[in-house]
Amino acid sequence: MAGPLKGIKVLDLSRILAGPWATQVLADYGASVWKIERPQCGDDTRHWGPPYLKDAQGRETAESAYYLAANRGKQSVTVDITTDEGQQVIRELAARADVLVENYKVGGLKKYGLDYASLGKVNPKLIYCSITGFGQDGPDATRPGYDAMIQAMGGLMSITGEPDTLPGGGPQKAGVAVADLMTGMYGVSAILAALYEREQSGQGQHIDLALLDTQVAWLANQASNYLVSGEVPQRMGTAHPNIVPYQSLKVKDGFILLAVGNDQQFQRCCTVLGDAELAFDNRFSTNARRVQHRLSLIPRLEALLCMQPLDHWLAQLAEAGVPCGPINTLDRVFAEPQVRHRRMQFDLPHPIAGKVPMVANPVKFSRTKVEYNQAPPTLGQHTDEVLNSLKVKPAR
Repeated sequence: MAGPLKGIKVLDLSRILAGPWATQVLADYGASVWKIERPQCGDDTRHWGPPYLKDAQGRETAESAYYLAANRGKQSVTVDITTDEGQQVIRELAARADVLVENYKVGGLKKYGLDYASLGKVNPKLIYCSITGFGQDGPDATRPGYDAMIQAMGGLMSITGEPDTLPGGGPQKAGVAVADLMTGMYGVSAILAALYEREQSGQGQHIDLALLDTQVAWLANQASNYLVSGEVPQRMGTAHPNIVPYQSLKVKDGFILLAVGNDQQFQRCCTVLGDAELAFDNRFSTNARRVQHRLSLIPRLEALLCMQPLDHWLAQLAEAGVPCGPINTLDRVFAEPQVRHRRMQFDLPHPIAGKVPMVANPVKFSRTKVEYNQAPPTLGQHTDEVLNSLKVKPAR
């Protein structure tokens, strides 16, 4: 059985990451995605390399790894939307689409007659998702927004990194563009909600989605900590503000990530580490007390952990049901038996390179399987195929 979104048509006017990530997920779920790209140059991320995909002879292609990460399952159609003919192509595609995703600056598509107000008249059932840095209104609406600056402005960098008092202290951004990625995922859920509502109303609607709003929204417990207590959260490295011990700790030959989530797990942890009485010390017997006395507890745990190597503790703690894990580099991630069993890495046939390695969608439906039928397309690969199949006159 095909994916759950089979029959849904998505007109993708987005580029870089937030929008393409959303439309890639929709494609994974079975939607047809028409990726509109500028002739000759295409999505900016096509040029964000190295590294670039290599062909069978080991020669670099023009397909960057960054572009490949967010564009599988789509059909690339090159259209110059600055021309009257190109704008007409987009209107005709919009008339046939269920969803449109774009991430132009506020008002950027209005001058071409491709904004929601215009295309909503062409197709009243169209779900039109606009992704911007700061939203469609407000004092910063016209500003461009990029992931790193949003991580900074939205508070994430203030709680990411080691404290200023430690070597290497200072704010850090996350290792991937999480503000973009989370915006893409909020975009997917909003689009699916709008499609469901359309089943009742028969009408489309405009989704206004901002990177800054998203970043603030997923501060989660850290935002709640501040709003409830009035205390500004600080950088704590890998430590958790509300759970102890829940961080990376030194072992004899490296580090382990210990994630003790309750008092029973802490008792078992102390037993494995060889100091069962530690769990009943009045300062450490409950999580609330451990949070209060973390500066006394953590050195004692590290002293015990440093007596044995990582593999010893991973085996012993896992047997006792204490959550923990290694801090893997990416080569080890993709070699993990569980990651391999879950088929999180796979290859797709590619018209230039022969094949392209991909990371799987983590969702596993019981009936409507996620199917991967299309590698990230080369620039303009499907222009004629898509336009001819829809009887849309191409722009010349």
